[in-house]
Amino acid sequence: MPAVPPESLLSDSQRRLVGFALSLLALLATIALFVVMFGVLGRLLAFFSNVLWPLAVAGILALILRPIVEVFEHRLHLRRTGAVVLLYGLVLLALAGFLFLITPPLVEQILDFIAFIPEFWQNAIQYLQRHYPQWIELAQRQMANPTVKKIVDNLLAEAQGLASHMVPTLRSAGLGALSVFGFITHVAIIPIYLFFFLISSKDPTRKLPQHLTFLSEPVRNDVVFLAREFIAIVVSFFRGQLLIGLIMGALLAIGFTVVGLKFALFIGLALGILNIVPYLGTIVGLSIALPLAFLQPGGGWPLVAWVLGVFCLVQVIESWFLTPKIMGARTGLHPVVIIVAIFFWGTALDGILGMVLAIPLTAFFVTAWRLLKQKYFRAHV
Repeated sequence: MPAVPPESLLSDSQRRLVGFALSLLALLATIALFVVMFGVLGRLLAFFSNVLWPLAVAGILALILRPIVEVFEHRLHLRRTGAVVLLYGLVLLALAGFLFLITPPLVEQILDFIAFIPEFWQNAIQYLQRHYPQWIELAQRQMANPTVKKIVDNLLAEAQGLASHMVPTLRSAGLGALSVFGFITHVAIIPIYLFFFLISSKDPTRKLPQHLTFLSEPVRNDVVFLAREFIAIVVSFFRGQLLIGLIMGALLAIGFTVVGLKFALFIGLALGILNIVPYLGTIVGLSIALPLAFLQPGGGWPLVAWVLGVFCLVQVIESWFLTPKIMGARTGLHPVVIIVAIFFWGTALDGILGMVLAIPLTAFFVTAWRLLKQKYFRAHV
């Protein structure tokens, strides 16, 4: 008599439902693990930031400047230490020239800009009173309402708290004379770290396989590849972004000076530096330069149009010439992905460091995902 197969505990539809539930649970657990990991990493970075950021700055600068040292070493037949000393000398000469030529007018424009802020605010109020008096009346009537006034006061308090976190004063950040001295010490030690990083001519990942012997050879090769790819992305991004930011700052400063915008040198160079974080310089620039062009003495809609034209021209040069020539396709990220990545990593790593590292980190994870998908998740035909 043939054996009767045991009756299944679950039907096919119930098994599919249980499988889906377990897969969803595993996905949620993975997401929760990543959230906890990023939270812990952000807290560790914040706690050890005074130790880590000088090392990070020196390491990134070393990766960027290493090709220049190698050119000096091979073309001029210098020892490694001599090439590094020559690079330091040239940098000091460039800084001295910058301080001698650019610093006096730049400092003057910064001080004039600070002194102009009250006048700018008064011009804005007067313009609204002349052209939109109903808005002023509406605001005055609403501010007479205790409930609205309380809401506005709460919003102002929140804004002040946010500003104190973004640009902390010495007191709110707990920075006394000792902390200021500590910050100066951390800045001063960066050239020392950089010197020792530069005199090392070896690949920073050369010994990585020796420390990963517990992994199988294919996995170890993938980890080494990803580490080298991450270093290449960081070098390409920061080297290219710094160069692009300096060129954009110079172009904006020249363009603003030509069209007659006040404080053109200061605003142009500042926006170029802010472009190290993608789109930050453009957003801040539009929110500062356009109102200034409209409300400055002799300004108005024609000057706003000229300033906007300078912005558009510089953006076209950056998008169609500078980025393709300097950055190439190293990151290859969509603009929407870049914006989301900046906010995500800024939140995950709790600060401006995450925003600065957003693009290389995102590009690295995209590269890692492509490698995993190709080698491990590829469907077997």
